[in-house]
Amino acid sequence: MSPPIFEITKAASFDAAHHLPQGPVGPYTRLHGHSFRVEATLRGEMQGPVGWVEDLGALDAALAAAAAELDHGFLNETPGLESPTLEHLCRHFAARLKPAFPSLARIVVSRPSVGESCAMAVG
Repeated sequence: MSPPIFEITKAASFDAAHHLPQGPVGPYTRLHGHSFRVEATLRGEMQGPVGWVEDLGALDAALAAAAAELDHGFLNETPGLESPTLEHLCRHFAARLKPAFPSLARIVVSRPSVGESCAMAVG
């Protein structure tokens, strides 16, 4: 029997403004803001004598730092987020976290107040 595979997840929040320069004319192209939530999921077997996939404290600190970089900012000014869709935000967080967490399996970015989210599998 193969060992069980676990998924552990941490979340962080940030608030930011943006607009979609290439979006349909209307609310998307006008400057506006959202409260965002980002979740990072690591996947793997239990490791070492502690018996965990990864240190949740380390994931929490890294995710909070990545969210803080965007907090109360204008997303369009961040390299790679010139068109700050949920999809591009997923890619942004994956790029920030993957080097430190090779077992990163999924990023979810949501705008809870409007009931929207995007999930990205990370390979």
